[in-house]
Amino acid sequence: MMSKWLAAAAAIALLGAQTAPAFAAPKSASASATVRIDKQRIDRALAEMVSSGRAIGVSALVFENGREVYFGTSGFADSEAKRPMARDTLAQIFSMTKPVTGVALMQLWEQGKFGLDDPLARYLPEFGVTKVFAGTDAAGKPILKAPDRPILIRDILRHTAGFGYGPGESFPEQEFGRLDPIPLKLDIDLAEFGRRLAQVPLLFEPGTRWHYSAAVDVQALLVEKLSGQRFEDYVRDHVLQPLGMRETGWTQPEGRFGRLAAVYAKKPGGTLDRVPDADNRRLNFAPKTLTMGGAGLASTVDDYMRFATMLLNGGNLDGVRILKPSTVKLMATDQLDPRVTERLWLPGKGNGGFGIDFFVRTGQPKDAQENRGTLGEFFWDGMASTLFWVDPANKLTAVFFVQTVPFDGSLHRDFRKAVYGPDYLGPKGD
Repeated sequence: MMSKWLAAAAAIALLGAQTAPAFAAPKSASASATVRIDKQRIDRALAEMVSSGRAIGVSALVFENGREVYFGTSGFADSEAKRPMARDTLAQIFSMTKPVTGVALMQLWEQGKFGLDDPLARYLPEFGVTKVFAGTDAAGKPILKAPDRPILIRDILRHTAGFGYGPGESFPEQEFGRLDPIPLKLDIDLAEFGRRLAQVPLLFEPGTRWHYSAAVDVQALLVEKLSGQRFEDYVRDHVLQPLGMRETGWTQPEGRFGRLAAVYAKKPGGTLDRVPDADNRRLNFAPKTLTMGGAGLASTVDDYMRFATMLLNGGNLDGVRILKPSTVKLMATDQLDPRVTERLWLPGKGNGGFGIDFFVRTGQPKDAQENRGTLGEFFWDGMASTLFWVDPANKLTAVFFVQTVPFDGSLHRDFRKAVYGPDYLGPKGD
């Protein structure tokens, strides 16, 4: 049962550096607190995550001004084998794949391959006939209609297209389950994924709601269409290899399996049970056809820190330009219209909105329960409770690895509190 659950969840993924960053903090900000990294405080927080039974093993890496100021671990990558979390431990990062996909697509935007407000169907014609679910008629049959406006590329960048992310009770979710655009075996290609998803009715009119979705897999399909390369090959050639992320990928050499952290699933009573190795092996060490844009990467803390540092530096790392500073700033700017008030669980991430494949903080934490963070920061996380963020105001980046499912936001709360201190509010905007 656990094996089937993880396979389903994983398939849809419900969840030397430069020292002079080019991407500056908001000009309107004025510091109201100073960040002081307290190594012992972070060590205690990591140890408590394990001792409390919320995690089997954790690791964390923090950079300030492009230099390491903290690395620590607690617990095991594999409890049964007594293999501790280590610097070279590989972890499934699930939805932390999404920002990598977004960077790849925005490279093509910089090349003039598309416009943000272009209709998606201009490049992927199958989405030109996608309908919107408009309720049911007197006989209980679904009413499907053409959308009031086309799905725009901007919509697939900010989860406002109307797509779902798996089977459920509504008619569009039932159709998602029937058409199965992201099958468990990952045995279709991105083109077939697109053909199937385009037949699933939209949950709402494009641009009217925020709803976490398969849109980032559509981004991956668009990368293939515009670049002429397989998505996995494009990302390897234009993002991962130029950044020196040599141990990050959808497909890993067999010899690395012994470094992969086991995933642990929380039972109703709160105990953590190991997910069978076959599920971990299936995602990165077994043949598959579908490379998802929204999930599937395995990485190390150091590799992913290189990605985070590139973003802090405005798209540059070690003299290699991945994106322009203006493009990173665009991605890290809230793209949601104030009229988009239905935002699913997004407000639980903090006081902010959503940019291009990132949550974006637009104000100080509102209360003591909210995660500590800084105005202007941007971040995302993963289904197994992994997290990273970029804090331009403090020139700080952080990567947190753990393999606990389902997603446990309390781990992020405690890690952020340990990094910033419990009372930190950061810069105050206008």
